[in-house]
Amino acid sequence: MQGKIVKGIAGFYYVHVAESGVYECKAKGIFRKEKKKPLVGDDVKIEVSSETEKTGNIIKIEPRVNELARPAVANVDQALVVFAVTRPVPHLNLLDRFLVMMERKDIPVVLCFNKEDAAAAEEVEELRSIYQGCGYPLIFSSAAKGRNIDRIRESLKGKTTVIAGPSGVGKSSIINLLNPRANMETGDISVKIERGKHTTRHSELFPVGEDAYIMDTPGFSSLYVNDFEKEELKYYFPEFSEYEGLCRFHGCDHVSEPDCAVKDAVAVRKIHESRYHNYVEFYEELKNQRRYGR
Repeated sequence: MQGKIVKGIAGFYYVHVAESGVYECKAKGIFRKEKKKPLVGDDVKIEVSSETEKTGNIIKIEPRVNELARPAVANVDQALVVFAVTRPVPHLNLLDRFLVMMERKDIPVVLCFNKEDAAAAEEVEELRSIYQGCGYPLIFSSAAKGRNIDRIRESLKGKTTVIAGPSGVGKSSIINLLNPRANMETGDISVKIERGKHTTRHSELFPVGEDAYIMDTPGFSSLYVNDFEKEELKYYFPEFSEYEGLCRFHGCDHVSEPDCAVKDAVAVRKIHESRYHNYVEFYEELKNQRRYGR
């Protein structure tokens, strides 16, 4: 049987098989020997041990298109990154770190700012001015009012999407609007693992339409940009690309060099200073990492 892992917890993996439902599975010992751990989002083959109890074993993990370490998920087509416009005020440094991580993994991003209904127009426009030139589809939504949920749904069609963002921004509310049966459809899993009220503690995958899944992930509070060279960083800020080759010096890193096209673009507000400020901060982190051998 072929299926997809929709949740993994305490050594059990819950595999959704089309037309058959969800099976509680253990992973064969061979995966431990190969040091390969099944991940939510993995396409797998299972052998059923009990059709009545819906139990079985994972016998094969299909090759992965990609995988993320944080959150630990596999086969992601895109990321829906959700922050609130307000309550809580968005932490843009954290947001930009996540965008860099997705660029590095070559995973497309849909950027969503929720709680538009609770924000002043000036707050919305400030965020729009920062991110509309970055190349990411930009959606302002209100889960409380059901505003622009259809736009989010349209962006998910035919894809496996990881939804990520800090706690308290309305991710679970958005998922419940996209699939009101999400909790009901995974109720058998909840009983087995004795979970109470729905709060996200583990990566979890829900169907949100034909051939579309969304992965709910635990809230994150910190991300480090530290696993590549500082010279690569500029390629992970999409709005810098149109200025490539226009600086005075070939290989300009857009930090301290004179006659820099990117810095000129910041000066005339073609690139937002918030994004550039975070770029410089990340660059210095990478520089110091090399200096101190981390």
